[in-house]
Amino acid sequence: VQLQASGGGLVQAGGSLRLSCAASGRTFSSNSLAWFRQAPGKEREFVAAIKWAGNSARYIDSVKGRFTISRDNVKNTIDLQMNSLKPEDTAHYYCALSSELSAAVHTARSWYDYWGQGTQVTVSS
Repeated sequence: VQLQASGGGLVQAGGSLRLSCAASGRTFSSNSLAWFRQAPGKEREFVAAIKWAGNSARYIDSVKGRFTISRDNVKNTIDLQMNSLKPEDTAHYYCALSSELSAAVHTARSWYDYWGQGTQVTVSS
C-alpha cells in the first residue's frame, strides 16, 4: 500500500484547506484510514479517522465541528476538509492506513502501519 498526501499550504486564521490522500495497492473496506499531525517539538497526534466502508468517523476534540474526514471509494482517496483554521493547527499532516480489519475506527498511532509522506499546513495569525 502506498499513500500520497497533498493539499497543504499557507492560510490565514479562519481560512480553509482541503487535504487529500490517494491510496494505491491492496486495500479493504474494513481498513481504517486516518490523518495525524505533528507540530515541531511535539508528538504526532491523531486528528481524524474513517473506514473505507460505512460512515463512522472519529475526531480529536480540538477539531470537532471544524474538520471533516471523508472518503471517495471510486478515486481511492481520503480527504480532510479543514475550516476555521487556527494557528495551533499548524503542523505536518500525515495520512495513514491500518491493515487491521475489525469494525473499530482506530485512533491510536500504533494501529497504523502504512504512512504517507505528509503535507505541511501553516496557519498564520
